[in-house]
Amino acid sequence: MNFQAKPISIDISLLARKWRWALVPIIVLACCPPTLVSGNTSPQVKERVEQGLDWLAFQQEKLGHWSAQGRYPAAMTALAGLAFLCEGSTTTQGKYSENLRRAVDFLVRRSRPNGLIGDQDDDRYTYGHGFAMLFLSQILGEEEDIERREDLIRVLSQAVVFTGQAQTNAGGWGYVSAKDGSGFDEGSTTITQVQGLRGCRNAGIAVPKEIIDKAIGYIHRCTLSDGGVQYSSKGGGSRPAITAAAIACLYNAGQYDDEFVPRMLEYCEKNLKPDVQDSFGHWHYAHFYYSQVEYRQGGEEWEDYLDSISRRLLREVKLLKIGEDTVAVWEQGMVGPVYTTALNLIILQLDKASLPIYQR
Repeated sequence: MNFQAKPISIDISLLARKWRWALVPIIVLACCPPTLVSGNTSPQVKERVEQGLDWLAFQQEKLGHWSAQGRYPAAMTALAGLAFLCEGSTTTQGKYSENLRRAVDFLVRRSRPNGLIGDQDDDRYTYGHGFAMLFLSQILGEEEDIERREDLIRVLSQAVVFTGQAQTNAGGWGYVSAKDGSGFDEGSTTITQVQGLRGCRNAGIAVPKEIIDKAIGYIHRCTLSDGGVQYSSKGGGSRPAITAAAIACLYNAGQYDDEFVPRMLEYCEKNLKPDVQDSFGHWHYAHFYYSQVEYRQGGEEWEDYLDSISRRLLREVKLLKIGEDTVAVWEQGMVGPVYTTALNLIILQLDKASLPIYQR
């Protein structure tokens, strides 16, 4: 994923002023956590997930959004919202129902007359738009409030139209629409749009088949002989993160028997072992999608993967104190802790099968 942000560390004094509590960093977890039965059944993983969700809840702004150091509010809000949905909360039930309602209201307010969810002056607005479609489509299926359902149907219907118009002639999407970006396309933003469209279609929103067909054709043309998916239709070499995202995208589109999938899987198996040091960039983004692929594979393959990635995420988590509460955060990554923490929490909660888009 190519969000542009510098690495940061959490400013404890700033958070303390924001929440009017004393925040005290504790420790990074020991390098050798106890043996896990499976990521979802481990008491330690469950505890860290709950603490991570609590940290995200503390970060929500008054207007209902999250951001990455003030940037990408639509994308960060959608990803944080997905993490809460994976826990099992909805806009009407659960520990984080109020957080979800505020997030939904924020994104609905961000819907533009042209269908874009977000701001056109954001230089990466298709990410926010795609993730917002995905999040709001998952909300729609469980929404009981009639007025909010009508708002969601309107917003998502317009969003699908915008996405179709933003697609490039090659079948992909860039950081901005085809018109605004002079036809530039890029793999990760393409996957974000397709998953968002699939979520909308699953929720009953009309999605033209030709949009999906063009996108699948784009992925096929970007797949190289080694099984890796290249950065763009113009080239850029095989990218592990984009390849994992592309497989998840094909699965979401119902292309389980796609002839390209076996070699793409082989490429990912070689390049995305959870316990291997990141040598390609965007590790958390890559495993956000690769975990979805492994979960759909199921069986021992999924259990082994989940055990391995849970161990790594437990080693990397950091605990903080907010008042009397202990919360958990992952600070690694170029975009910031909200982004990284939300992605990791989604990974660690896939076994709950709370969201249709991530179910087997």
